[in-house]
Amino acid sequence: IMVPDLLLCLSFGYAAALKPTCLSAQFRRPGDYIIGGLFPFGTDTVNLTARSEPTLVVCERLFVDGLIWALGMKFAIDQINNSTSLLPGVKLGYDMYDTCFEPVVALQPSLLFLTRNGTTGIGVLCNYTDYQPRVTAVIGPHKSDLSLVTAKLFSFFLIPQVSYGASSEKLSKTELYPSFYRTVPSDKNLVEAVVLLLNKFGWNWIAIIGSDDEYGQGAQRLFLSIAGNHSICIAFEGLIPTDLADPKAKNQLEDTIKLINKTKVNIIVLFAFSQSAQALLEHSIRMGLSKKVWIGTEAWMLSDIAASIPNIQSIGTVLGFIMKAGTVPGFQKYVADLFTSVQQDEFCQESRKFNQLMNSDMLDTHCKQCDHISLHDISSMLNRPQIQPVYIAVYSVAYALHRALGCTRQACPKASIRSWQLLHFMNTLPFKVNGQSFSFDQFHGTNTGYKLIFWSWKNGTLTYLPVGNYEESLYINKSQIQFHTADQKEPTSECFRHCKPGQFRRIKGFQLCCYDCTDCPENTFWSTKDSSTCTPCLKHQWSPVRSTQCYDRNERYLFWNEPLTIALLMLMAVTISLTCLTAVLFLKNLETPLVQASGGKLNLFALFALTLLCLSCCLYIGKPSNNLCMIQQVVYALCLNGCFSTFFIKSLEITLVTEFPRCAPTFLYWVTRRRAWLLVALCLLTECLFCFCYLRLGPDYLVSDYKSLPTEILLVCNTESWFAFALVHGYNGCLAFVCFLCTFMVQTSGKKYNIARGITFAILIYFIIWIFFVATFATLKTALRSVTQIGTILSTSLGILGTYYIPKCYIILLKPDLNTVDYF
Repeated sequence: IMVPDLLLCLSFGYAAALKPTCLSAQFRRPGDYIIGGLFPFGTDTVNLTARSEPTLVVCERLFVDGLIWALGMKFAIDQINNSTSLLPGVKLGYDMYDTCFEPVVALQPSLLFLTRNGTTGIGVLCNYTDYQPRVTAVIGPHKSDLSLVTAKLFSFFLIPQVSYGASSEKLSKTELYPSFYRTVPSDKNLVEAVVLLLNKFGWNWIAIIGSDDEYGQGAQRLFLSIAGNHSICIAFEGLIPTDLADPKAKNQLEDTIKLINKTKVNIIVLFAFSQSAQALLEHSIRMGLSKKVWIGTEAWMLSDIAASIPNIQSIGTVLGFIMKAGTVPGFQKYVADLFTSVQQDEFCQESRKFNQLMNSDMLDTHCKQCDHISLHDISSMLNRPQIQPVYIAVYSVAYALHRALGCTRQACPKASIRSWQLLHFMNTLPFKVNGQSFSFDQFHGTNTGYKLIFWSWKNGTLTYLPVGNYEESLYINKSQIQFHTADQKEPTSECFRHCKPGQFRRIKGFQLCCYDCTDCPENTFWSTKDSSTCTPCLKHQWSPVRSTQCYDRNERYLFWNEPLTIALLMLMAVTISLTCLTAVLFLKNLETPLVQASGGKLNLFALFALTLLCLSCCLYIGKPSNNLCMIQQVVYALCLNGCFSTFFIKSLEITLVTEFPRCAPTFLYWVTRRRAWLLVALCLLTECLFCFCYLRLGPDYLVSDYKSLPTEILLVCNTESWFAFALVHGYNGCLAFVCFLCTFMVQTSGKKYNIARGITFAILIYFIIWIFFVATFATLKTALRSVTQIGTILSTSLGILGTYYIPKCYIILLKPDLNTVDYF
């Protein structure tokens, strides 16, 4: 609430506004130590690209905020000069100039500040330790891009420069800008606050826009580097022009609005100063951009320029951060009194005399527009907290000067202090302003925190409503925020849904942080350490689809208690029973013509070998081992060789009788009776030799197969040497083939029993079974490989029994009248 004196001055100032004042003469004062000031009194400079000569650049329109900041510096210095404790006996002078928001304009007064005290020349020296520039310190400028230019100049001379608005993170590099200080937080703090705000509301699909200057570009770079670590996806990033007089500026703004509309985001983060922000918002309203949540900063949110745009309420919801700062006590009354004074001729004449004492007529303040402004024009902005950073900046220099001079509370010695001597005192010890303590951190900045404000509209009146604050953490009072949505709740703005456990992020489109949620495939699992991929399970583990962990694999082989195993064992028992019954029957009828014609006692040996072959099926059931794998092939080959060797003897006998009757009497002696056993032993011995080679060259060995079965480890016997495998089983194949050649062409009259035909069919069945076995065994990658091997053994045994022995049993049991010498 304004004091009655201020209300009185307001009415008086408004009535006298038509009369020019001498406000422009209030920005220079002599003193024992001069403090320079750089403030944006004006804006809208003449097109700089049209300059063909280094002439003076003039601003066309007054920037009220800059005027108030300059008045804040004047107020602080006048207050210090009237203080009896801070710099008693010392008068601070000031010399303020316009920057027009342009580096070209800001350089001219900056060079003036660097001139030797009392002259207009800058000394070119090897050592500037004793150099005394015109000013002791500089306050300003406000914008980061201007500060980056001037800070290089002042840092060379080590002149303290304290900015009240430059927030670029680049200026935190004290090795590049050792004499630069600021009374505002850096953009890094602001960006971290904005990211926390987005996370609080779950907004991760946003557009970010910055003004095409150091502030906008720097803040945008910082935001992009931090946002990626917080799962925030940038749908659109762009820059808007700062030179609105440029013919291309309008098209650039329109293109920006079109691209924002295309992304369909609901959240827009805007890092820009008031003029650029105003242009963007005006185009948004004109082009009918749907309502959005605009997240802004102090650079434009508190500006009357942006708030006074026609139909500004239609843009949606405006939230943003402003620096946490209080009002400056006494400033409103001071300005009111000053506006009263600048309308008095006597006061104006005295001010002009002070200006002449400054000996700087070569450079005017360029604030002639200030003489035509009234207190009424700026009254609404006098209670803004943006004055405090300027106020604190002046006091920081004053306290440093107090310590450098060695002042007491009663007096200060008027010593010659070089500008660079203040730096040490600016870095040490905090200083108090109006009871509040301030200090510069290691990056020469102050971090007072931020307030989150909301543009609250009631009956067409805008109120900056505080709804939260940020220091080290963010607090938000969501109940005070009324969003533009129908239910006044926060809108959603998500490019992706939150993936559930067991799902990973699959990037889509060109946005690296925009993704679909995809289930983790089998044998992979989702890990919270890396949500963008699925982690493969270890070799001995497995996992189902969309799993969050892996499970140990079980070993897989042919178990004894499996139904299929039991069925095979029953078939094996039947086969062995048939073989044994056949052997018993042949033993009882050993001396009969049929048994003698079939081989006599050799049949009993063959049936015994078949029995052992059937029993070898048990080697394929249960958990395998290297020894079992090695024994399986040896037992199979020897047992089958024992059977085939008897067929081989009989086949030779049949061939001699049928094909070589003249030689038969001579050679039959070697294939019948006791000599036949020598041939059988020779066949077995040869097979044993091949088995020994097999064991030496490379027997089958146990392999743990992790690939064939998705959830189990398949234990299988693997062939190490196919050559050794071919030797063992190829020899039996050769015996079988010889038997087939010896018997398949044998002709017998219809009245005789054809013994050769039984061998032929037995060998045919063996070959057919092996063809199917090899084809199946090579492609099968499950526990059924053992089933295949057992099936092959039993099929071969039953084939031999069915084609060679069962017909003979039929004659013995059911046709005993045919069991005669004449018939055979």
